[in-house]
Amino acid sequence: MALSGFFLLFFLVQHITINLISVFSEESFNSVSHFMGYNFLVQTVLQPVLMFGIIFHLGMGIYLEIKNKKAKGQKNVKNNAKANSSWMSRNMVITGIMIMLFLIAHLLDFWAKEMDYKYISVIAEDPNRYWAELHHEMGELKHMAIYVLSFIFLAMHLMHGFQSAFQSVGFNHNKYTPIVKKLGYAYAILVPAGFVFVALFHFFTQSH
Repeated sequence: MALSGFFLLFFLVQHITINLISVFSEESFNSVSHFMGYNFLVQTVLQPVLMFGIIFHLGMGIYLEIKNKKAKGQKNVKNNAKANSSWMSRNMVITGIMIMLFLIAHLLDFWAKEMDYKYISVIAEDPNRYWAELHHEMGELKHMAIYVLSFIFLAMHLMHGFQSAFQSVGFNHNKYTPIVKKLGYAYAILVPAGFVFVALFHFFTQSH
């Protein structure tokens, strides 16, 4: 669970880095997106690994949640969970499922259309189409609102998930654990905020 979490943390940094390019340079964003969309290693190796990592992480989270509830049984129903843990830690599965629902919608909006473009409709490649597609998609209020809400859920998920991943692999030190906790909060705020910023930028810079 922790290792798949680390993998997804790295992916998020890579993804927001590319998305932020769209704010500063349409040409650069098109170039990077075209490279990612047609690079053999990215498409045939890294993309399937990413898909597996996402599904595995969600599946493992649900499995561990069910296992933990069975282990607690009915004897601990009266325990005051609120006093011993944060809302984020008690609802990781809920925030995870909300993120997964967003990912499904996100895949339908972008990845499925990309697959149709390349392999079904087989349209001649336009290396300058990526920025316009992103800009148009974020220009719709419904899409932008769902996008922003989903990254709020992601922020809540990361608030606990970041430091939990380090703790799960045995990284627990009196001196360094507080640093990891602070880094976790910074990551949980800044990375989702970056995605929200990109969405709002494209929404509010529409020409119509």
